[in-house]
Amino acid sequence: MPRTNKMVSSLKEIVGESHILQDPDKLKAYKLDGKIPKIVVFPKTIDEVSKIVSFANQGRMTIIPRGNGTKMGMGGIPKKVDIVLSTNRLNRTTDCDCDNLTLSIESGITLTEVQKRLAQEGKGYFLPLDPPYTDKATLGGTVATNSSGPKRLLYGTARDLIIGMKTVFPNGDIVVSGGKTVKNVSGYDMCKLMIGSFGTLGIICEITFKLLPLPEKEATLLLPFSRIEEADSFVHEIMRSQLLPASIEILNGMAVKKMRFPVPMISNENYLLAIGLEGVSETIGRQISEMSEMGKSSGGREALTLNSEKHHAFWIATRDFSKVLAEEYPNLISLKSNFLISKSGEMMESCERMAKEMGMDCAFICHSGNGILYAYILPEKNLRSKIGSFIELIEKLRSEAVKNEGNLVVESSPLSIKKKVNVWGQLRIDHQIMYRLKEAIDPVGILNPGRFVGGI
Repeated sequence: MPRTNKMVSSLKEIVGESHILQDPDKLKAYKLDGKIPKIVVFPKTIDEVSKIVSFANQGRMTIIPRGNGTKMGMGGIPKKVDIVLSTNRLNRTTDCDCDNLTLSIESGITLTEVQKRLAQEGKGYFLPLDPPYTDKATLGGTVATNSSGPKRLLYGTARDLIIGMKTVFPNGDIVVSGGKTVKNVSGYDMCKLMIGSFGTLGIICEITFKLLPLPEKEATLLLPFSRIEEADSFVHEIMRSQLLPASIEILNGMAVKKMRFPVPMISNENYLLAIGLEGVSETIGRQISEMSEMGKSSGGREALTLNSEKHHAFWIATRDFSKVLAEEYPNLISLKSNFLISKSGEMMESCERMAKEMGMDCAFICHSGNGILYAYILPEKNLRSKIGSFIELIEKLRSEAVKNEGNLVVESSPLSIKKKVNVWGQLRIDHQIMYRLKEAIDPVGILNPGRFVGGI
């Protein structure tokens, strides 16, 4: 019996024939960087995931974990794609203890669905994560890539919110780490090892989060600035004050023009500073008043306040900006750089200047309070003739980030560019630690081979 037929037969015994996908035409929807899997499998329980992984390990077959596919463009080109393991059927809430502000839930459920459920519990609760594609992104994919959004300024990332996890290791073992106790400090924190590991060390199946009550009020303050120096100076003033915004974003004119939210008070030459606020109604009102005055003193124009639906619509448009651009620009190149927080304004100014000097249209959105800059290069249809220029710009932007004690990763790009750049940027010394962990935990190399830092 050919190897593929034997694999299909064995996997059917684990999950059932109806939860196996092997039709060649349908498998194309699951291809990754041009590589089509031999089979897609949809387990329902952690035990089924364990059996699938154990089977693949024994047969030295590679597994690509997948939720809804919103993060599949990230990472390096896989060395091999045998099995795609979908977590979509892992969608149960195993424990919801709002009194103690904890939630245990399986990894295949979307964040939007979780937020809807939590909002209906008691007085209302929420999970303070707002990564891109929230309506489609699964919790497992969000955690595996440590994806985050504008609210990370106030609430942090998944690393700050997770207290427990169930993971299937490459040999099939189900490893439980942490638990419901918020101050659990016994043993090694295996949860943090898995967060952001890109599915290379294990398949995240269940996660326990810390929760928060829903804020009483939310609002957004928008302030246009003519010069990036003025906007950046205002951000530094806020960070030095007693004010507590949930998010601080600076958008350049191209980003404002392309986002699906009308902001009539800004032209392409200007910058828009957006500040998200959450908390008690009186506190929100006071902060809006103070920051409006501070903004004027820093050179900002008349401020605009968004409440309720407009507030939510603006942040959805900001959070899912890359999704909108990808619809208009199929060859979109998305870059994410990190650097010293104090260098946010300088980084945005330098990167914008470099793009203009090379005649490239770029939209920039900066998490100003976190030292993170998203750059979106907007290629027209003639991609092939300009590949060299795009790669040159990527390397220039990366050098600027490294100069400011950071790095730059390519979050998504056409395969022709991905083949010619290091999507993870400059390797750090801690890469060797990750390499040794990979060798110890996954010596056969079955999980996501080639997709993580350094080709791990």
